[in-house]
This record gives sequence, C-alpha cells and structure tokens, in this order.
Amino acid sequence: MANIKKIIILYGGSSSEREVSIKSGEGIFQACQDLGYDAKLVDLNNISDLNSLKEFDIVFIALHGFEGESGTLQKNLDEMGISYTGSSYDACKNTWNKSKFKNILESKSIPTPRGFSIKTFDKEIQSPFSIFKEKYGEEIKELFLKPEEDGSSIDIFQIKSLADLSKSVLSAKNTDRGFLFEESINHREFTVSILNNKCLPILEIKTENSFYDYDAKYISNSTQLIEADFKKELKKEIEDLSLGAFKALGCSGWGRVDLLQDKEGKFYILEINTVPGMTNHSCVPKSAALAGISYKKLVNLIIDDAYL
Repeated sequence: MANIKKIIILYGGSSSEREVSIKSGEGIFQACQDLGYDAKLVDLNNISDLNSLKEFDIVFIALHGFEGESGTLQKNLDEMGISYTGSSYDACKNTWNKSKFKNILESKSIPTPRGFSIKTFDKEIQSPFSIFKEKYGEEIKELFLKPEEDGSSIDIFQIKSLADLSKSVLSAKNTDRGFLFEESINHREFTVSILNNKCLPILEIKTENSFYDYDAKYISNSTQLIEADFKKELKKEIEDLSLGAFKALGCSGWGRVDLLQDKEGKFYILEINTVPGMTNHSCVPKSAALAGISYKKLVNLIIDDAYL
C-alpha cells in the first residue's frame, strides 16, 4: 500500500489477552518508529470514538481477543473507509468462534479434530465422554475443554476424567460462555505462519508442559519452536493444507495456522489466528527469522499488504 506515513497501532483493550496484546503492540510500535513511520501507540481502552482513526493512513491491529479478532473492529473500520492490517470482517468472524470455524472446515472437507460445543456449564458437562461416544460411536479417553471464543490458551484444560473436569470448572476464569470439547490429538504440533499468501518456514512446537498452554507460550523458557524437519512431499502437504484452510475461511494478509498430527501421520487444522502474537516468544516472528526476515521487515511487509 503506497504513501503510508502515519500509522496508529491499536493494542491493549479489555480482553483476557490484554497482557499479550500490550507486548505485541510495543514491539510493533518500536519497529514502526525504526522504519521511519509517524507512529502512534494507543490502548483501545483510551479511544472513545473510532472516527479519530481517520487521521491516520492505516490502523495496525495488535489487539488479540474479541476486540481485534472477532471482526467487529474490522467491520467498523470498513464502514468508515479506514485501511487496516490483516483479514477482513468476514474472515475474522469465521475464525473467531471455534465451533463455527470447525463447521466451516468440515463443510469443506478440511480435517479438524472432532468435538461438540456446549452453551453453559450445566448438566451436559457432566459426561463429555458419553456425549462424544454417542455422537461419533467411539470411546475416547482424553478431551480438551476450551472456550468457543478466546485465545492464548486461556481457559483450556486437558480432561482425562470427571475429576479433571471438576477441577477445570473451578479453575476457569470465565464459565459464563460457550465451550467446546475436542478430541485430543497430542502426537505432534505444528504452526504455519502465512505472509502475503505464502507459507513461512513451518515450526514444530515442543513443550515440557502437558500441552501448549499459556505458560508454554509466553512464560516458559523451555518451550522449543524449531523448524520442522519434513521431507519435501510432506512439507508441501502441510503447506497446501494450511494455505487452503486460510483461503477457505477468507483470510488474507497475514496470520497463523495451527495444526496437529496424529500417530498415523494425518494432519488436522486446529485453529487460525487472524491477529497472531508479535512478542519475543511468538511463532510468527520466529518463523519469519528462519526465512531471513527481521522483525522490522516483517512489520513492514504486513503494513504493505494492509486490507484496503
């Protein structure tokens, strides 16, 4: 996008991912300054009227959580004719709600872990293993419980028994929302960063935690994000699957596709992030670095491909 001079980076907000968003926004802001842009960093909580954004050439969305990824902000910016980074309203809406996201994938025959959603923590939550068996005709020994709408592995729990379930309900930060039970596929985990409709080097995620939870993502120094070691044919398979899912959901610009691989070698799309983290622990900057793309250049490429 030509003639970009003034950029506003929106970060912070009030979602459960505020802390991560602040770190992402600060990194992006510093990069914009180093690149010579007239940049301003603003917490969404401090904006009372989005019309104030019209004085900028572009809005760099560094808001994680519902405020930056549900599509509402993008829709408002579209209506005001304001350019912004990342995917459009429809793509964000399609990927933000995990149940809706999975339904779209299944309708397009794109593999994703099986599961079912619940609206509240009522009697239905007492027997998720029975519900799964009734729905799929198969016994299962392990499930993941996760919010339909949230990110950064907040309120995600590994469920191996009803005792685990009870502990999860007590530990959850917010139970007054829809949740998803999803089959556990915990053999290998990968993430594919996408930039300008091309896949960056694939990362394999290795953690000493029981799964890639909040601690593993943002706190632990033992988590490894290493370039995946694939044969050429397998590398193309995972890239085609990731990019295909990205496009099928209407995503554009930049984003991150998370995948799982089972012991038989089959890949499953876990989720798509339309505003991925940009912290020093985040996958997209690490993947870009493997491709020889510095953090500053990455930020500039995201800006150049902003949604018009």
